[in-house]
Amino acid sequence: MDDDLLRFEAHGAPELPLAAAQGHVEVAGAEIWYATYGEGAPVILLHGGLGHSGNWGYQVPALLAAGRRVVLIDTRGHGRSTRDAGPFTYTLLASDVMAVMDTLGIDQSAFIGWSDGACTSLILASKCPGRCTGVLFFACNTDPSGAKPFEMTPLVGRCFARHKEDYLRLSATPDDFTTFVDAVTAMQRAEPNYTARDLASIAVPVTVVLGEFDEFIRREHAEYLAQNIARARFVLVRGVSHFAPLQRPEAFNELLVMFLHELGDRSV
Repeated sequence: MDDDLLRFEAHGAPELPLAAAQGHVEVAGAEIWYATYGEGAPVILLHGGLGHSGNWGYQVPALLAAGRRVVLIDTRGHGRSTRDAGPFTYTLLASDVMAVMDTLGIDQSAFIGWSDGACTSLILASKCPGRCTGVLFFACNTDPSGAKPFEMTPLVGRCFARHKEDYLRLSATPDDFTTFVDAVTAMQRAEPNYTARDLASIAVPVTVVLGEFDEFIRREHAEYLAQNIARARFVLVRGVSHFAPLQRPEAFNELLVMFLHELGDRSV
């Protein structure tokens, strides 16, 4: 366990295994980094805002052991991916994911999204249902009212410190961290903007997950999300916060594997 994120702040998540393939896809003024691991039905992991794919270091081995092909994508402007001068939008981030899927020849995939990655998965489930076999939203809001007022808690501060250090190490523009943070924050304050009617149109299976002590997302909002998607269920993870994949990885991984097992192997 790393409930206080001291280990994560000091060392980050465990190092990722050796990728079967990795590279960049040029799309809309940016180069989007991806890596693939293993064989089997694909699952695409989308990390949170300001982070990068290495934050899934605890999850990749568990999903490989479950017989999945794991695809990681560094969100535009994050990690090893570049960005243009335009604003971030979740629709743009979703189009980047589609471009990577097309490059890799992946027609359909399950998606696991964390925070901003969950908001991107929301767009994919809504706009590209034929490409999604199912989505797990961890800490997702569907409109700005679902977010709590920001508070710089010790855990948030430790996570931010790690994100900054990783950005300086991985980014092609290490001097632009402050500008990058401002651009991501502007997107988070304005988007997404899905109504209950929009949610009702989502037809793919969805699991909505929230940590008991999530610092950013209101519990009642996560429950609202699950109540308004026809094939959705809500799961509350006790004893963790917005950083559950890092705090209690074994318990979180069990939840992911169960989600994929329930979907079956329809992803190809």
